[in-house]
Amino acid sequence: MQCSLNPLIPAAALLLGMTAPVHAAGARTVIDQALADPSRATDRRQDARRHPAELVALAHVARGQNVLDLIPGGGYWTRIFSRVVGPTGHVYAVWPNAYAKLATRDVTALRKTAASPAYRNVAVAIQPQALPTAPTPLDVVWTSQNYHDYADPFLGSPGPDALARDAFRLLRPGGYFIVIDHRSAAGRGMADTDTLHRIDPVIVRRQAEAAGFVFAGESRVLANASDPLTIKVFDPAIRGRTSQFAYAFRKPGGVR
Repeated sequence: MQCSLNPLIPAAALLLGMTAPVHAAGARTVIDQALADPSRATDRRQDARRHPAELVALAHVARGQNVLDLIPGGGYWTRIFSRVVGPTGHVYAVWPNAYAKLATRDVTALRKTAASPAYRNVAVAIQPQALPTAPTPLDVVWTSQNYHDYADPFLGSPGPDALARDAFRLLRPGGYFIVIDHRSAAGRGMADTDTLHRIDPVIVRRQAEAAGFVFAGESRVLANASDPLTIKVFDPAIRGRTSQFAYAFRKPGGVR
């Protein structure tokens, strides 16, 4: 059965550069079991380049948690989160309306996924505003390749810093904000968000820490030294192989 949100309510390689403790063996087993799910046959073709085991471990996703997957695309991460959090957890797959208009095929596909009994813990929502809301405190806010979009006019230019503050508000103490995005050249800040769809990781960390987060580690599994960092991410020369950063930020407090 598909849920819906009220749009008005507000065994893998080590994580390179990881400064937070890696999950215990039991937690990694849960992730491995989620990735081995037979229903992921199509998704599994992407695993080699997307490194789900390492990145889900970076987020400390666990049984019974509430996860917000912001701008979830075709649902690759949503389906993994659904399996990891299990029947007592929830996954909120959320699009801002301005983005959903550009992703109607993805929205339709993910709504079909959420309508399946196998994914009854997934709720799909299109929300009128750019900054996401959730009906319950969250354990993880996850955004993959879309943090930079919050600087751009098509979303109303609320600013990625506003997204960081919003994530801080939505998370429980001890919760994690995960930002995965296309890396821009050093020193470019947010100058390339609308043209190349890239952002400087230095400014991402600065914005998240200004919002109140503590830097909790990173993974370099998506780094690609052959990416010149100066071409659009959709350029055939680099599409699907951009150099990306993956940062974990933790809201202070709580018990982890």
